[in-house]
Amino acid sequence: MKKILTLALAAIMLTMSLFTLASCGEEQNQAPETVTIKALNANKELTDIEVPYDPERIAVLDMPALDILDSLGLGDRIVGSAKVTIEYLTQYNPDDSDGKIANLGSVKTADMEQVAACAPDVIFIGGRLSKSYAELEKIAPVVYLAVDYSKGVVESTKANATAIATMFGKTAEVDAKFSGFQTRIDALKNILNGKNVLLAMYNNNALSVMDAESQLNFMVHELGGVNAGASVTEDFKAAHGTDASWETIVNLAPEYMFVLDRSTATGAADEGVMGAREVIENDLVKTMDVYKNGKIVYFIQHANVWYTSTGGVQALDTMIADLEADLLK
Repeated sequence: MKKILTLALAAIMLTMSLFTLASCGEEQNQAPETVTIKALNANKELTDIEVPYDPERIAVLDMPALDILDSLGLGDRIVGSAKVTIEYLTQYNPDDSDGKIANLGSVKTADMEQVAACAPDVIFIGGRLSKSYAELEKIAPVVYLAVDYSKGVVESTKANATAIATMFGKTAEVDAKFSGFQTRIDALKNILNGKNVLLAMYNNNALSVMDAESQLNFMVHELGGVNAGASVTEDFKAAHGTDASWETIVNLAPEYMFVLDRSTATGAADEGVMGAREVIENDLVKTMDVYKNGKIVYFIQHANVWYTSTGGVQALDTMIADLEADLLK
């Protein structure tokens, strides 16, 4: 009898021990309430930002952030968005969402009342809304991400995607997405490395020369092109490039010319603006080797991706595909 009681007591104690261990394991594996990520603050300084872990309600006022959230399968958490013009993201356009997604204004001007009304757990913004950081922070934690052109589009995009993925426990998915990019980038670099390249923006019937710290940074930083227009832009850097005469462009004698069609990206091309090719391929340009050799590359079909979504994972895939179509043919 004594032996039976001893065995029974041992069994009870073993069960309690297992229960205690299981409980401790559950506590250790419990998801945190917040996580710390690298993002920009109101002064545009990269710093540690504490944000909610696995937030359920997301407000997004930045197209690259929306691109990343969509690529991670988090679109069903978006409760408010700025107007969307990127074709592969139009399912998040507030006007077409049957009221499921609040209209938060634009990537330049946020509707503060609507942002507050959708009660977000977190708000994503880009550089165009950096001046509204403090006001938005009163509503919910703000994640401000941007492309750091000194690091290059690819590294910067991966860093921003990783920051967002950290909030949701999805960093492995980001690593997987980027693992396939490098081989494709290397193939393009074999074409452009060391070549003189002119970075240009077509806008309202005129062509301007862009600095390497722009949406066309990829051709210089990642692909090794030499910026033929550096002397034009060194004293004056503008968001839409620096005005240059056709004679200046001819004298720069680039081996490749890359043209971002802003008129198409912003919709101005639908308002009677002449087409990029029609303006650029004039009699002077036709004397250039870059024209004769068929080395003028236009970003027209996906102009809005290059112009407004640089920094998105899906945008990066599109940009690489655009270059593959022109440079590897």
